[in-house]
Amino acid sequence: MTTSPPVLGRRALNRAFLERQLLLHRADLAVPDAVAHLVGVQAQVPSAPYLGLWSRVAGFDPHDLGRRVAELSLVRMPSLRATIHLTTVEDALALPPIVAPLHRRVFQGSEYGRDLAGLDLDEVVAAGLELLRDRPLTVTELGRELAQRYPGRKPTPLGACVQYGAPLLQLPPRGVWGESGRARLAEVGRTLGRPVGTDPAADRLVLRYLRAFGPASTGDIRAFTGVGGIREVVDRLDLRRFVDERGRTLYDVPDGSLPDPDTPAPPRFLGEFDNALLGHDDRTRVLATEHRSQVLLKPVRPLLVDGMAAGVWTSGSDGLVVRLLAPLDDVAAADVVAEGERMLAALWPEAERKVRLEPPA
Repeated sequence: MTTSPPVLGRRALNRAFLERQLLLHRADLAVPDAVAHLVGVQAQVPSAPYLGLWSRVAGFDPHDLGRRVAELSLVRMPSLRATIHLTTVEDALALPPIVAPLHRRVFQGSEYGRDLAGLDLDEVVAAGLELLRDRPLTVTELGRELAQRYPGRKPTPLGACVQYGAPLLQLPPRGVWGESGRARLAEVGRTLGRPVGTDPAADRLVLRYLRAFGPASTGDIRAFTGVGGIREVVDRLDLRRFVDERGRTLYDVPDGSLPDPDTPAPPRFLGEFDNALLGHDDRTRVLATEHRSQVLLKPVRPLLVDGMAAGVWTSGSDGLVVRLLAPLDDVAAADVVAEGERMLAALWPEAERKVRLEPPA
């Protein structure tokens, strides 16, 4: 007799997701272990990993992470979803063959790809890598030098072709806490002194995704990884199956945590484009439909209250300003203020210890 998979409601999915994202309870982990667990941290905005990891790692020190970025024991590079992520060295070497087809599709489907119609893109990438072996270059500098080899072609698409077409990392001081620097590119393998992997199989990536984001549908997995053939991958893995309230099949690792849906969820401040908001095709487990237009795919810093996006925030010398998406009761508002004050003390100790909540627009 076949039994139907258990149904997981939205709140149960929310609490499971928060637990696995290290947002229900801060994890007693070293920063590299947290980054590895999360399968990389969104780093399109250089400061964003510091904000997201402060909300996830107990005793987080931004200068510790800055040191790791400076010494390249953690790496900033185009990766999942063809955007900049902070990854471990191991993932910097292992992910390129898995995400390369996505990078190629994204580039070819962009305006940049159309600008280079008729060119052999592999040849352009090879020419760019030849230039980068001499010295690190920004995308703009790389494009200008390549334009000398390809008269009549715009520099920016040429530089972007190399950035999307080869495993490249961004060198420090870009992404170091308290410092600034241009995004200078270098080859991953040559810079790290280890060969880039060649295995394109996504099985291990899917398992790691489920440990950090599950339970999830094939559409969710595809949205985060950008990898094709997800249905075939989940069919050959040993996974639990659930369904959500809409009847969609959700997959999970056998030992994935499923906390009590009534577990309290403290407020959490996140950085721009945090994967907590982008890690699923169906984002309703953390982002209400009526708030999507104010948060999703915008360079804003989300605030979670009771596990859901409830505001966006900014920081400055006068403290934090939180613009709420919906009214909060007095207890929740006090919790947000207290969490914001802790964040100010940890990340911006020179700033005024003040958190101001602004009502919904």
